[in-house]
Parts: sequence; C-alpha cells; structure tokens
Amino acid sequence: MRRLMAGLVAFGATGWFAATAPAAAQEWPARTVRIIIPLGPGGGGDVFTRALAEELQKSMGQPFVVENRPGAGGIPGTEFAKNAPPDGYTLTMCPSGPFGVNPAIYSKLPYNPLPGTDFEVIGNIGATPQNLVVGAQQPWKTLKELVAAAKAKPGEVAYGSLGIGSTSHLTTEAFASAAGVKLNHIPFKGSGEAQAQLIGGNVPMMSDTVPGVLAQVKAGKLRALGVAIPQRSPHLPDVPTIAEQGYPGFESMGWIGLAAPAKTPPEVLAKLNAELQKMLADPAVKARMDQLAFTPVRGTREEFAAFIRAEIAKWSQVAKASGAKAD
Repeated sequence: MRRLMAGLVAFGATGWFAATAPAAAQEWPARTVRIIIPLGPGGGGDVFTRALAEELQKSMGQPFVVENRPGAGGIPGTEFAKNAPPDGYTLTMCPSGPFGVNPAIYSKLPYNPLPGTDFEVIGNIGATPQNLVVGAQQPWKTLKELVAAAKAKPGEVAYGSLGIGSTSHLTTEAFASAAGVKLNHIPFKGSGEAQAQLIGGNVPMMSDTVPGVLAQVKAGKLRALGVAIPQRSPHLPDVPTIAEQGYPGFESMGWIGLAAPAKTPPEVLAKLNAELQKMLADPAVKARMDQLAFTPVRGTREEFAAFIRAEIAKWSQVAKASGAKAD
C-alpha cells in the first residue's frame, strides 16, 4: 500500500508539473522585462531599442525597460546578458558588432554568439547602413579627397569607432583595405563619445549607422561622405554611396535583433518572435522605424540564426583581408 501511495503521489506530482509548466510559460510576462543594450546611450542602436521596448510594453501589457552596459565592443554587456537567469525576464539587444563582428577579430570571447550555444535568438528586427562621416571642420568634401590625404600621410589620419569589434570598426577597416590606405584606429565606448570627438575636432572621421549620425549631419556638425549600401539612403539622398565613388560592391549594414540566455523556455522565445512579426507588420511601427532610419526585418528564429552565422563568416573574411585583430 505504501508503495502504491508513493507511486500515486509521484505520478500526481509529475502530472501536475506537466500540466502547469505550459500554463506558466503562457502567463509570461507577468512582471517587468529587462533588455540589456551592450552599447552606450545616444547611438542608433540605443534609440532603436528604446523604441522597441515601448512597442513591446504596449502590446504585451508589462513594462519593458532598457539597461545600457557599454564598453569594449559590447563584450561586457553581452557577457552579462549571457549569465542572466534564463527565465525570459532578461533579454539582450543582439547587434551586429557583438554578435557578428567580434567573433571575427577576437581569438577568445567570454561568450559564444553562435545561436544555440550561450544564447537563443528570438528574431532579427531592423537594419540600417553604415556611413562614413567626418567632422564639419575637416577639409575633405569627398572620399577621394579623404583617401588622398590618408595616402599622403600613411597611418596619421585617425578614425574613431564605437569600440573594438564594433561594426563601425570593421567597416572602416574594410574601406581602408579597399582604398589601399592605412588609418589609425581610436576606439571609444559608444557613438555619442566618438561623435563628440569628431565634432570637437580631436578625431577626423568615423563610420556609424545612418540613424546614429543623421541628427548631427543635418545640424551641420558632421559631414557625410559615403553610405555603405548599393543605392543612396532616402534619409541622406544627397550623399553618394561608397560604391559609386569608385568602390563597387562595398556594402556594410548594421543590424539589431533580440536574443535571450540559453535555456530560456522555448514557449517564451516563440511568443516573442510571434509578437515581433505582428509588430513589424504594423504600418504605425514601420513608419516609426522609418523615422529612425531603420528598415524592418521579419523572419523566423531559424532564419535569424542562419543570418548570424553568415555574418560571422563575412566579417571573418574582412578581418583576414584587412589584418584587423583585437588581440
């Protein structure tokens, strides 16, 4: 009888957990959800993620708050997000630098960006082109003039970036390789810090996303020399592409997705991806993204995982060709 009762209790407990686990997942989110941004405040990725958090808060009925953890090419913030509890209440902004570029230039990282290792991807969300800019006080009006100056003084023309391993970093290295020039890299902790140095005249140039520099370009504090996409950006229609200035095929896009620590419940991941697809199809959301100079990117979790693998392979080739290394 005791064995029978113990078996019934064990069966009942197992059955109860099986019945309630999906329900618990479906109840998510039941409290505030945190989104880690492994980049500094003020840049295009930061602004975009805050807008995303507002939309998720409206649609899912719980607060979505953002937390900046910048520095070192997004490595500390991404590592912090990796170690968060896998309960769906800490997510991470999944940008091109920490997830696509860092693996190409670091021989060892404290996290593995490949989907299904330290992180589970949720979905790609938006993309925007990189853009080469200089401080308004600099004499160069075209890429041709910039390249001529760099060739005249090899290694003396400096460029800022959002940090070692950022898309900003490797985009400029890729351009230097294509132009046959040597530039001096000065990494910063984020877009705002780097732009301040350009505006102040301490560093002459950098690459950043269109939304990251758009306000300062329109204010006349930065001068855009070339956009890294095949066609001109509708947000900077007077700025020629890098390709049309003598570098055919040159292209570099920054992208932002969403990820969660490994072992996050699959029901939560699926629910978030479904919410993203619905949100990105909303005309009002698409209009807001256009105002931020981002193009919506929809797709499955599997498609985003394949995209990240392809980006790592692409930037690894760029790093090999340019010799860019972080360690």
